[in-house]
Amino acid sequence: MRLGLVRLVMRGVLDLRTRGRLLQYLVGTDLKRTHADTVMGQVWWLIDPFFSMAIYAILVTVVFAKQIPDAPLFLFAAILPWQWFQTSLVDATTSVTARGNLIRQIQFPKIVLPAASSIAGTITFGFGLFSLAVLYLVYPGRLSPWLLMIPVIAAVQYVFTLALGILFAGVNTFYRDVQNLLRHVTRIWFYASPAIYSVTALKGSVFGLVLALNPFTYLLTSYRNVAYYGMAPDWVGLLSVLLVSLVLLAFSIWVFKRIETGFAKIL
Repeated sequence: MRLGLVRLVMRGVLDLRTRGRLLQYLVGTDLKRTHADTVMGQVWWLIDPFFSMAIYAILVTVVFAKQIPDAPLFLFAAILPWQWFQTSLVDATTSVTARGNLIRQIQFPKIVLPAASSIAGTITFGFGLFSLAVLYLVYPGRLSPWLLMIPVIAAVQYVFTLALGILFAGVNTFYRDVQNLLRHVTRIWFYASPAIYSVTALKGSVFGLVLALNPFTYLLTSYRNVAYYGMAPDWVGLLSVLLVSLVLLAFSIWVFKRIETGFAKIL
């Protein structure tokens, strides 16, 4: 059993390593499809995070009457990576079912589909960082060398997102309820993460246990540390998330490779 698990995981990793051209093609297709039918096209990659930030800024500062210094930057530092995660996860989850015709016609390792969706989402996040840079024209005092750590934090988030994306893509092929549930789960997950509030605001509360078990507590805190507070990321938290993500990734690849032979029959 253990040998079979290792063999399937290694086969999945090899599929991803040796299908570079296919991955590149699928990533390009995903990027072209995003906002392709809109007038402003890919400019929405820069605009979308600002709209979300504006909505939550009004919610926090006006409705909840919370006094947060430089609130737009405080919110944007967490909302941008969350949008990356949510979009990438949803796209990866539906990546197999959305390409049923391709799967029936061509023989190729299907694991590249959720991987391509995750990579495309990462590129979109990279464009979103230009929007973050614009905010520093308004809040130049928040600039710090710790911003250079954003790629490190993003790398940890990518591994976590890829692991969930591969797992959900495989399971969703057989149970389409996954993609329907995911919209509601991610909405709850967002409010259970310190995106529109700080961890310190809930320290010592019953909700603190939920935050402690939530990987995005450490990811969003680290983003906010480097982008807003000008301090080091939560290295211990990031390492913990990375280790859990690597184990989850191995498990996800194993599950995917075990069930992918049945995709063509289902689709």
